[in-house]
Amino acid sequence: MKGTRYVSTLTTTLVMILALTASLSGCSPGSGSSTVPPETAPVKATKTGDLAIENGSTVKLEYALTDDKGTLLDTNKGKEPLAYTHGQGQIIPGLEKALIGLRTGDAKHVVIRPEEAYGPIRPEAVVEVPKERIPEKLQTVGAHLVAQRKDGQPMQAFVKEVKEKTVVLDTNHPLAGKILTFDVTIVGVEAAQEKK
Repeated sequence: MKGTRYVSTLTTTLVMILALTASLSGCSPGSGSSTVPPETAPVKATKTGDLAIENGSTVKLEYALTDDKGTLLDTNKGKEPLAYTHGQGQIIPGLEKALIGLRTGDAKHVVIRPEEAYGPIRPEAVVEVPKERIPEKLQTVGAHLVAQRKDGQPMQAFVKEVKEKTVVLDTNHPLAGKILTFDVTIVGVEAAQEKK
């Protein structure tokens, strides 16, 4: 991608895990503490299938994602269900933990703290680089850049501030530091595939 080489020298590391949707993908969830349990409401079962979600299960679900103010951030309702393999780190840790044991038709309201979602806001993830390393058309507050880390993995960055000789980039995930609420309905659960 054009512009990638301009920020390839950034040393900020970013753990890349598949995010929930295309609109949130390419950014990394935080590697939060596994000791902070997600706050969850009781399971409201409508109709239930036979198989419960466990490690290795293929799960299809519908969700609505809101922030702590109730603002809708993303949803796939009325669209193709999100499919993932449980236990593979393909969705954020807090949500994955909250879905264990659910069955087809179950619905759940899950509140997830930053430590189990996209992590806290990390001050060290805000870096300042010389202006000449950023294409002029991207030297605007809020501009989105995709850089490449030293290990070749993509890294998202947003322009936070433009100074006289430098540009301040924020490589925190856009949802870092936020309490997230998911309203999830399980559409399907398939048994784990046995390893040969």
